[in-house]
Amino acid sequence: MRRTLLSMAVLLTAFLPGLSSGSQAAASQIGLKVAMSNPVLHADQQQPDFLKVGLTGFRMKSEAERPGANIALVLDKSGSMSGEKIEEAKRAAIEAVRQLGPRDIVSVVTYDSTVHVLVPATRLTDADEVCRQISSIEASGNTALFAGVSKGAAELRKFIDREYVNRIILLSDGLANVGPSSPQELGTLGKSLSKESISVSTLGLGLGYNEDLMVELASHSGGNHVFVERATELAEIFRSEFRSVLSVVAQEVAITIQVEPGIRPVRVLGYPAEISGQKVTVQINQLYSEQEKYVILEVEVPASPADAPRRVAAVDVTYANMLTKATDHLKGSASVNFSRSKDEVAASVDADVLKASVMMLSNYRSKQATELRDKGDVAGARRLLMENADYLQKYAVKLKSDELDVLCRENLSQSKNLDAANYVRSRKEMKALQFGIDNQQRAAPPAGK
Repeated sequence: MRRTLLSMAVLLTAFLPGLSSGSQAAASQIGLKVAMSNPVLHADQQQPDFLKVGLTGFRMKSEAERPGANIALVLDKSGSMSGEKIEEAKRAAIEAVRQLGPRDIVSVVTYDSTVHVLVPATRLTDADEVCRQISSIEASGNTALFAGVSKGAAELRKFIDREYVNRIILLSDGLANVGPSSPQELGTLGKSLSKESISVSTLGLGLGYNEDLMVELASHSGGNHVFVERATELAEIFRSEFRSVLSVVAQEVAITIQVEPGIRPVRVLGYPAEISGQKVTVQINQLYSEQEKYVILEVEVPASPADAPRRVAAVDVTYANMLTKATDHLKGSASVNFSRSKDEVAASVDADVLKASVMMLSNYRSKQATELRDKGDVAGARRLLMENADYLQKYAVKLKSDELDVLCRENLSQSKNLDAANYVRSRKEMKALQFGIDNQQRAAPPAGK
């Protein structure tokens, strides 16, 4: 696999810390940790600070504990998929289906100029027949992507259950050229599906698909997004995606951050969020076993005297527990103190929260660089990526962080691949990495874990 994808894997693995006995309240409840990047601030100064709300999935110990899966495979079989692409896609889909059991539900939808329900939603009591149907797929026609996703959702709805993991896995190698085709329209579809507890993971194959469209659909529905440059990588990607589906421990995660009066909530980095006055709300569709997902909220803290502790925010989390089938509630809070000692302020820094904040801030700048390049400002995009690399290197050294060092090198590599000959590939790599950081996308755990 390419160097860039390997580097991305290193980065995404950073979001998979091991669990200690004190990191979760109970073996069947997700862990909540609320912390500030600077729990001690300079006295008598107005200044920014970063609040991290971290959620860590409990360990799913056995196959018997996992929730059932309701999966719709939505496969592009347009003419551009002919040859190696369609053959590798079929092989990957068949191998992935073999990971499921008889209590799981699967449907297979194919699309070209029109949409075909190859396998209507059914419990997987006859995997051989489903695999035989997949083997029969042949490529031809255009790309009715929106209709394909919509039909996949219709199949999921036949058995939709909040105690199941309801996931569409969309594969496409081309531009949506039949029906709605803008990123905004697909993003709206993703939001709508998320409200039904349906997530969409998008697999973009080759260099011809629209990464903006695929990222919007995955982001707004709570799924994953992967750039797959070569068809021979599909089997590995499908296996990883199915393992992720089979390791979900929490769904419908709702985070409410009530910021204290006098402290200004500035922005949430990464996840889409709603800020209404002092109240911040964030929705996360799913959390996997032993995975951490987090929200970073930037706040502005007013000037305060030394040794005058101040509460920053109260945090409330609710989620559907996929093991106990109950709705769990978690609460936490964060406070800061103030000092006139620079050494005391520096010594108080929470390295974990600061690293996450740096990664999110650098990702915001990476997206700005992409926007500049899209407007034709190659020099401006290159300059911003190089400045971002310097920023990341500074904190990589300060925090002794391999993840920030890898991300620094990625930014430098991207700054060298903004010319017309390389940007089609580079842009897909950038968008996939940006998505992965914003959503703490993870590689699935190894088989059998």
